[in-house]
Amino acid sequence: MTLDLANKGEKIEIINIPDSNIRIQAIRLGIYEGSKLLCSEKLPAGPVILQNRMQEIAIGRNLAKTIEIKRI
Repeated sequence: MTLDLANKGEKIEIINIPDSNIRIQAIRLGIYEGSKLLCSEKLPAGPVILQNRMQEIAIGRNLAKTIEIKRI
């Protein structure tokens, strides 16, 4: 399953971030393979907003389609 299919309010775990450049940038924001996050918002035809502790990060829909997750 990919991040763009997550629903608002779901807790997710990142399984794979295939692009190494994106993976490096995501690590700086506390998003890495194995991290557990909350999908706090999903805007129609827009970004998926993830909450990591007290920080919210918007992930563009096209990028979200490449990030593999699982529901927890």
